[in-house]
Amino acid sequence: MYVSVLVEHFDVFVGGFWLTFQLCVLAAIGALILGTIVAVMRISPVPPLRWIGTAYVTVFRNCPLTIVFFFAAFGLPALGSNADFLRIPGLSSIFSRLGIDLPYFRFAIIALSVYTAAFVCEAIRSGINAVPPGQAEAARAIGLTFSQNLRLVVLPQAWKSAIVPLGSVIIAMIKNSALAGFFGLTGDLSNSAQNLTSAGGEPIIPVFIGIGIGYLIMTVPFGLFLDRVERRRAVAAR
Repeated sequence: MYVSVLVEHFDVFVGGFWLTFQLCVLAAIGALILGTIVAVMRISPVPPLRWIGTAYVTVFRNCPLTIVFFFAAFGLPALGSNADFLRIPGLSSIFSRLGIDLPYFRFAIIALSVYTAAFVCEAIRSGINAVPPGQAEAARAIGLTFSQNLRLVVLPQAWKSAIVPLGSVIIAMIKNSALAGFFGLTGDLSNSAQNLTSAGGEPIIPVFIGIGIGYLIMTVPFGLFLDRVERRRAVAAR
């Protein structure tokens, strides 16, 4: 019985998996970019930038993701925004859902990116703290500015130290994407589950087994990759 539900609706599960995968890729890119910017602000020598970075992390690390999704899905339309700035021509040709008039895909990207960026920031900051202080001091001694020091010396080393914590953050983000279907995103894995169980009348257990398999396909290989990276780093450190 369980297998028959998965087989009969295989195309629904595949479509939901593909849309969720696209959502996670775009949200991960956004979170990494925004999180890196916030991390730089947190270590900036300019006090107002440090305060803004600290406030950002404090707010979003302690705010439930459900609230962030709520404001993205309902607050942005109330402000007259459809997140059209994400309709980037080249990107829309690859991720066609970005250009569709239904804006909830873009809202979901914003919610996941903004929320996850706070955790990305802390992972990168931990990587920055792992860089020996002498590296930055030597860079300043040869006349590098703060931005050059970060770009050429500190951040390249920090990324290497932060890759495993960042991977854990991205895995958590993939699982968090399950909320998107409950805030208007049609066609993703969680929304497919709602349609199959409520409208389609299918039993809930096999449907959610299929949804779970979809998320495992995305998270397990990534987790194995991170384990391999961590083992290689441990061997190299000996």
